[in-house]
Amino acid sequence: MTTHNMLIAPDFSPERFAGWHMFNTLIQKRANLNMHLNIPASHAEQTQIIEAGDIQIIYANPFDAATLIREQGYRAIARPIGKSDEMVIASAANSDISRLEDIQAGTTIAMADNRDVKLIGLRLLEAVDLEEADLSWDITETYQAAARKVIKGEAQAAFFLAEVFHSFSRLTKAQLSVLIESDLADISHVLLIKEGFPDTQIFIDAILNLHNDDDGKGALSELGMPEGFEAMSEEDGEFMIDLMQTLLD
Repeated sequence: MTTHNMLIAPDFSPERFAGWHMFNTLIQKRANLNMHLNIPASHAEQTQIIEAGDIQIIYANPFDAATLIREQGYRAIARPIGKSDEMVIASAANSDISRLEDIQAGTTIAMADNRDVKLIGLRLLEAVDLEEADLSWDITETYQAAARKVIKGEAQAAFFLAEVFHSFSRLTKAQLSVLIESDLADISHVLLIKEGFPDTQIFIDAILNLHNDDDGKGALSELGMPEGFEAMSEEDGEFMIDLMQTLLD
């Protein structure tokens, strides 16, 4: 039986790791497909794996999804229900930055390499008249590393994917102060499938029916997606790409 490759974007909290393996096991069983799960440790590694080719399915952040759909022959097939991609801007709890207005030109912002989080954060900073070029950027391997930079005073603030921020330990969160959290609701990670994948409908049916039994509900709960996935049309994908373009403009 042919083995297909599925890649999961690395921007999820570590507690979800086991859930992705449960998800992969269930999908293989229900769709009768051999699926090899690729979980890169960083965005750079994700790019290398995708460019090497032979990735049929990708769970991608919305910024990467736009490029993969427009330039690399993927299409959006599903997204998690009620799980939008929000972001948090935070500073050290003991710093002089206690509100968004305290961020000044020249401030160093730490963050993992996640372009959609950066775009949303920059849109929020427009309220205090700051643009990308006004700030210094410290790109870290992980969001956890970005948190450490802020806590140690090596960066004055950080951008986080909200789900990852809220998964931090109580000790870590106690040393950080939330300046703002986005509330966009319309932007989410999406499941993409390569055009020409022969088992597309079988895979889609397995994904959309995961929430209908206890094993599937268990895996979805581990992923923080208790309501499961909903189907996306080509128009839905284009609408989200347009939203991402709005953030860029």
